[in-house]
Amino acid sequence: MINRRKFLAGAAASGLTMPFLLKASLAAESGRPLPIPSVVSLDGAGNSIDAIYGSHSFLANGKTRTMGYGQDYLGPVLRMKRGQTSKINVGNKTNNPITAHWHGLHVPGKVDGGPQLAFGPGETWSPELDIDQPAATLWYHSHVHGQTADQVYAGLAGMIIIDDPGAGSEGLPDTYGVDDIPLIVQDKAFNDDASLLYVKRGPSLMHGFRAEKILVNGAIRPTASVPSGLVRFRLLNASNARIYTFRFEDNRSFHQVASDGGLLGAPSKMSSLVLAPAERAEIIVDFSDGKAARLVSLPDANNPMGGGMMGGMMSRMMGGDTGEPEPVTSNDEFEIMSFDVDQQKQGAVQTLPTTFASAPKPLFDEPVRRRRFELNMHTSGGGMMGNMGINDKPMSMERIDERVRLGETEIWEVFANEMEHPFHIHGTSFQVLSHNGVPVDMATTGLKDVFLVNGIAELLVQFNKPADEQTPYMYHCHILEHEDAGMMGQFTVA
Repeated sequence: MINRRKFLAGAAASGLTMPFLLKASLAAESGRPLPIPSVVSLDGAGNSIDAIYGSHSFLANGKTRTMGYGQDYLGPVLRMKRGQTSKINVGNKTNNPITAHWHGLHVPGKVDGGPQLAFGPGETWSPELDIDQPAATLWYHSHVHGQTADQVYAGLAGMIIIDDPGAGSEGLPDTYGVDDIPLIVQDKAFNDDASLLYVKRGPSLMHGFRAEKILVNGAIRPTASVPSGLVRFRLLNASNARIYTFRFEDNRSFHQVASDGGLLGAPSKMSSLVLAPAERAEIIVDFSDGKAARLVSLPDANNPMGGGMMGGMMSRMMGGDTGEPEPVTSNDEFEIMSFDVDQQKQGAVQTLPTTFASAPKPLFDEPVRRRRFELNMHTSGGGMMGNMGINDKPMSMERIDERVRLGETEIWEVFANEMEHPFHIHGTSFQVLSHNGVPVDMATTGLKDVFLVNGIAELLVQFNKPADEQTPYMYHCHILEHEDAGMMGQFTVA
């Protein structure tokens, strides 16, 4: 493993061109068929993925240098089964340290893939992951301190699906790539030469990097062909910073059936869905009417300088802001992707179940203590990673911030004052008790590992896996530029 003192002395860049000045991008090619990620089933030994550099055709007029796990951009969907041990070899064929963090997986700190487990070029990491949690949609990504934003933006990320053989399908669509479809949503910007444009300064540091081209599974605003009937979409917000407010342009309703930690107790009907960076949601959409549909999103107004026109003008004046995607509705909503219905294909499921028996239930004991976490856009500490922090302390790889006892239940109070922050905790799923003093109904949120905090949130947490001082867990803002700038802490569980 990389010596953490040497790593802190200076992490190398990702190898991609990250220019200081913004340029106009090449014309984007939209409407391509939605790519469906390949699947690697981790049900035995001999599975390997290597972090590599690649070349990907995002645009019509050029190739883009990227990174990926085992492929030119992103990685395959990793399927794991509850009750089994998933074994995988992760190789590093890049020029810089990388990790593979299993975001949402309940595993000990020694195999969690956090910053302390960074490994260098030419090295291989071979964790064994004991899967003991409900069926859920998770993801994996590199988590090198100070370089997470750069490496995830370049493509070091992918989806995880946990299957629970004992729970069955629960009557939900489950034919992968047909009526059970992964949607990894990201935003990107490009230079004139088709290289990825990425900056981490000014507004792109303060509110996180946001870009004008929307990708799903690595394609710009693609089109998916779906069967007539109910279709399940596994939505993952894998953007560095953008918050999406998803809805269908024709105002059709849909049902959310799962959150970060797995199934909800019952389907929750809605017409729009907010997903912050790293959040996941499974939704069921009814295409039995045979009509084409378009998924859109509102602009992201999460800005410490203020939203709307004035905040946008200030961001552009300060530089480092690539702008919002082109609006397609009168509400300034932009296109995510579109759907065509194949009338020759009948969906396997036509009726949505009313409840889900295998939905995880919170089994927390009475909390024994409270901890307070204030997310700071500015700290008195500063340091080489920037001046953001938590409880007025920027992240340090040499410091353990909290020590938690194995199996004890606690309430974590998280404060976010200047803007909204998606707060993530490694190694567990938590229950959101309240937000700004208002009780939160778990029936609508389910168990979470990321929560978008705007003000004060109370989270009920319990850790059942250990994490020692050499490989602690992390808590942090999942706006990746904030995380890299120091809005992160380390904790042990023993």
